[in-house]
This record gives sequence, C-alpha cells and structure tokens, in this order.
Amino acid sequence: MSFEEAELLRSRAESFLRNARRLIEEGEADIAIFSLEQYCQLILKYKLLVYTGSYPRTHSLRQLIRELGRVDPRILVLVNDVKNLHYVARLEEAYISSRYLPYKYTIEEVKDIGRFILEVFKPIVDSI
Repeated sequence: MSFEEAELLRSRAESFLRNARRLIEEGEADIAIFSLEQYCQLILKYKLLVYTGSYPRTHSLRQLIRELGRVDPRILVLVNDVKNLHYVARLEEAYISSRYLPYKYTIEEVKDIGRFILEVFKPIVDSI
C-alpha cells in the first residue's frame, strides 16, 4: 500500500459525497444515490487499506463492513442492527439499480439515505 493510493481513495470518496449533496439539491436522485454508494464503498476501502494494507475487490458494502469489523468491531453495528442494515442494503442495491435497472429513486428516499450516511455511517467510519 502506498500513501498516495490510500489518499486517492479517500479523496475520491469525499468527492462522491460532495457530488451527491449537489445532485440532491439539483433533484437528480438516481445519480445522487449512486454517488452516495460510491462514497461508502471507497471510504470503507480506504479504511481497510490504511489498517490492513489491502481491501477485497468487491462492491458489497456488507462484506467491506464485515472485513473492517475485524479491525474495529464497532463498525459491525452497521450490519448487526436491522435498521442500519436496511440502509446498507439499499445502498448496495443502488450500485446496480441506479445504473442499469428501470427503477427511479425519489429525491425524498435519497435524502433519507443521505441523512443516514451523514448521521450514522460517516461518524462510525470516521471514528475508526
């Protein structure tokens, strides 16, 4: 692992989060939710890279969270608490459905998922 590679993942993750916020303001729900998922995926991979030197080549947020749980079990609340798992699963679904399936997200549901990320997901991940 290089410092540059880790910082690139962190920087891209933060860019996806900023982009999601902008897209939500513009009413672009489908691309906003994809950007939220990308933020989560990349920030988890960043943390894994920093603490373990690598990360699995997967798009599964649940798998990434469980891997990071080996480093810090506090993050497992994101998959062990049913309410949190609901949001994580919705984000996983968004990785595919926002790009390929004929499903339209509403701006309200994307705002709700965004609130989960900012109020629950991000503080937990940032504490690791």
